[in-house]
Amino acid sequence: MSVEKTTTRAETVLDEVQSVVVVDRSVLRELLAGVVARGHVLLEDVPGTGKTLTARSLSTALGLDFSRIQFTPDLMPSDVTGSYVFEEGTGEFHFTPGPVFANIVLADEINRAPPKTQSALLEAMEERQVTVDGESHKLPEPFIVIATQNPVEQEGTFELPEAQRDRFMVKTSLGYPDEAGTRELIDRRAQRDRPDPTVSQVIDSETVLEVQKSPETVSVDDPVRDYIGALCRATRTDGRVQVGVSPRGVQRLFELARAHAAIEGRSYVVPDDIKHVAPAALAHRLVLDPEASVRGIDPADVVRSVLNSVDVPAMETPAESATDAGT
Repeated sequence: MSVEKTTTRAETVLDEVQSVVVVDRSVLRELLAGVVARGHVLLEDVPGTGKTLTARSLSTALGLDFSRIQFTPDLMPSDVTGSYVFEEGTGEFHFTPGPVFANIVLADEINRAPPKTQSALLEAMEERQVTVDGESHKLPEPFIVIATQNPVEQEGTFELPEAQRDRFMVKTSLGYPDEAGTRELIDRRAQRDRPDPTVSQVIDSETVLEVQKSPETVSVDDPVRDYIGALCRATRTDGRVQVGVSPRGVQRLFELARAHAAIEGRSYVVPDDIKHVAPAALAHRLVLDPEASVRGIDPADVVRSVLNSVDVPAMETPAESATDAGT
């Protein structure tokens, strides 16, 4: 699929979701960029900001199967992946798929489940398969995990291990609605005799798969590739950081920048694409040193500091290069 068609499809999906969900469009764009880049998304927000509604609405607009898993302290790995069940009629065991077998899986309050259950998603997120009793089972395509966690309430929660955070391409927050959004919520509540707005399917799963291929056609010039590498290396030398961006994080930033460029309607990546997606792609991968943690340093601020400290490459767009060649 061409970049132009990808942009058109993306804007159609964003318009449809935003007709129901009261959330900033830039956040929805980050979420959609993660989907286009075949990545997983972590939403960190206080309760009541519309995380579940956003995930379900996006799934509906994309024409994808949706599954919601409520993570709790007593949730077992088999409750996520599925298990083998004995069938008396045949005297054999057959595999019963768990709720992870969907195109978009909402892992609600993922940090409420113990590490053993959280790890059940690791193989699914990385390999897009699950292994039960020694047998592997492929997950449907596309497969996207949208996980949520509450940043405020800590009682009864288990912090996501670094390895699991690294599997999420994007970490973002819906945040509170602005003045106009708050008023819209009030108006909807005042008009409860009218049916609530609903999301309609605007594309299908086959189109989603085609859209996910479009970033592969987006070019990234050498100076921009070097810029990505320099940014990620700079996180490892920042005095506030104990563990910087991993090699996997470098690749994910590259992939997300290409997806962002495709959604913006460009067949090439510019430094502004990197700047736009870097906080969402990198901040959750940083492990701050104890002193920085005690001081309450926000990893996103570290990423912004790195963005300000690394020189931005000067480059010509393909259009400018073609103009110069013709003169």
